[in-house]
This record gives sequence, C-alpha cells and structure tokens, in this order.
Amino acid sequence: MTKLENPNIIVRVATADDKHYGKTITDEMESSAKARGTGIAKRSPEYVQLKMEEGKAVIAVTDKGEWVGFCYIEAWGHEKFVANSGLIVNPAFRGHGVAKAIKHRVFELSREKYPDAKIFGLTTGLAVMKINSELGYEPVTYSELTDDDEFWKGCRSCVNFEVLMSKNRKNCLCTAMLYDPVEKAKEEAEKKEQMKKATLSIRTDTGAQPQPQVLVAATGEMKHNKKARKFKENFKLFERWLRFKRYVLLKGGKDGISGGSAPASKKKFFFLFNLF
Repeated sequence: MTKLENPNIIVRVATADDKHYGKTITDEMESSAKARGTGIAKRSPEYVQLKMEEGKAVIAVTDKGEWVGFCYIEAWGHEKFVANSGLIVNPAFRGHGVAKAIKHRVFELSREKYPDAKIFGLTTGLAVMKINSELGYEPVTYSELTDDDEFWKGCRSCVNFEVLMSKNRKNCLCTAMLYDPVEKAKEEAEKKEQMKKATLSIRTDTGAQPQPQVLVAATGEMKHNKKARKFKENFKLFERWLRFKRYVLLKGGKDGISGGSAPASKKKFFFLFNLF
C-alpha cells in the first residue's frame, strides 16, 4: 500500500455505503475535464454508485468522511481487458500523493478480480503516466487495446473525439498504456532462469556459494530494470513526443501533418514512439 502524506486520508475499496458521494464525484469529473480541455468517459452518479455496489471502485476519504478521490474498474472484451477509469481527486487534496495511492489500490483490486486480464488506460496526464510506469504499464499502440465498441463509445464525451475517429481509433491525444500479466510472467520466468544459470556458473567456476545481492545485479534483474526504467529515464524525450503528437493531430492538415515533409514528420513520430 502506498503511504500517504496525510495520515487522515483513508484509501479503500468503495462499498454501497459510499453511494452518497456519487454526484459529488461525477460533478468533479466533469469540471476537471473542462478545466483540462480534454475529456473522460462521462458517467452518471448512478453508474459510479453501481461500481461501488459491485466492489469495483476505490475511494479515498478523510477520517471525518470528506470525499478525497475516486477511481473505478471496467471490464471489456469478455473480461480480457480491464480499464482503471475515472481517476479524480478533490482539488483541495491534490499534490499529496492521493492519485498515486488510489492508482496503486485500484491496480491491486483489478489484479484480484481479473488476474488474467490485460490492464490498460488512456491518459493525457504525465503524472498518471509516471504512476502507470511504476506499476509495470508500458506505452503501446491503440491496436493493442480492446476492440470492444462499448469502450470506445465512452470517448464520445471527450473534446478530442473527432480526432480519434478521424484516425479510425488508431491514434488520439491520449497515450495508451498496458499491463500484460502474461508478458510479466514471462519476464519473471526468464529472470529466474537467468539467475539459476548464473548460480550454476558461479558454483562451477569458483566453487563458492553465490551471493544473491550480486546475482541480482549480474543477471536478468538488471536487464529487466533497464527496460522498466527506460520510460522514466527518457521522460523528457517522451514529453517532447507528446508535444509533437499534439502538433501532428491538432495542427495537421488532411494528412495529419502541417508543414515540412509529411513522410519525414511521420518517420520522426514513429521513431520517438518506438523509443518506449
């Protein structure tokens, strides 16, 4: 569990007893989206209340009962995909690690309820991207997300919906991020196999007992960490990629490119994306 700066804030799975927060949450979702100039799937108070009843939401409140933050789970494509949606934090409590704590808890809840599902998200927020990266998400193309039409209908309330549709749902201002449990399991298996081989090698070559802390640094762990850190280490470059993406999608002409050579600009776009 992520530790919060404010010890009076409680992050927990929401229940039916929290339904009275429904309208406050959806009102803040709407006003926050307008302030950002972007959008999220518009939900009614009844919808988030249903998520509370189903035990598919995480809420943050103070020990005095004041609402602090919220996020909910949606399953798509016959439960092959899961989205952690509608992350929102009360403006009065922003900047204190609440979003991170909620994201970590809803991720755990998603893994508990849908252990085999791929967990994904769409966001324009760099802070959310950083949190997702810590959880093991990686930036992906839209083609790797669910093709469930019901999910994409949720984007209709976003101001950038026309951009999404003009790109045949293959691209938009949001960055797609995905956690694939199968791939993560493979990485763990490879890591253990590499550690086993390194252990045997040390015993054969030196006759000495292996030192775990050295093996971790000398085997697949470093390779794995390097991959996990790549997004973080290149975050400034990633920010540049996001600005370029916004320029291409919003400022571009019919071909999505404005000025200069279209092929060259597209090449730069995909080069930057493939760095991650």
